[in-house]
Amino acid sequence: MSEIKIFVADDVKESGLEPLRAAGFAVTKRTGLKADDLSEAVRDCDGLIVRSETKVTSALMDAAGRLRAVGRAGVGVDNIDVAAATVRGIVVMNAPDGNTITTAEHTIALLIALARRVPQASASLKAGHWERKRFVGTELQGKTLYVIGYFRRSVSLWRLPEK
Repeated sequence: MSEIKIFVADDVKESGLEPLRAAGFAVTKRTGLKADDLSEAVRDCDGLIVRSETKVTSALMDAAGRLRAVGRAGVGVDNIDVAAATVRGIVVMNAPDGNTITTAEHTIALLIALARRVPQASASLKAGHWERKRFVGTELQGKTLYVIGYFRRSVSLWRLPEK
């Protein structure tokens, strides 16, 4: 049996690729390739891993004659021609929970920044003003924050402790 080769075309953390290497796959990572160089790089690969930058087109799949799977390290597959992959028998998969914690933490960070008026204070300071009292914002301690959205976990409750 020949070695299974996986090409990583976008920036994926090495810690995410380590399990593939540990399983015996030959993993090559080269990011930022133009279409012709990418087509040459995947020519003898069995798998392709992308994020959102690389477009996996019908032409790219034709160039990768051995391609059996395309993995999207992230949510969605909008940059992959799924219909072309299906015709060729190429499995397309994604990692919809890959950024869940990061996204939730970023959301909380932005909510706190808005409550404390960080963007407005930053703009004012960059304009050469020091208006400390104008940008005190709202103290969140002891308040309840509801986050409602269209996610898998659609309603979250976050309560900061009392003093």
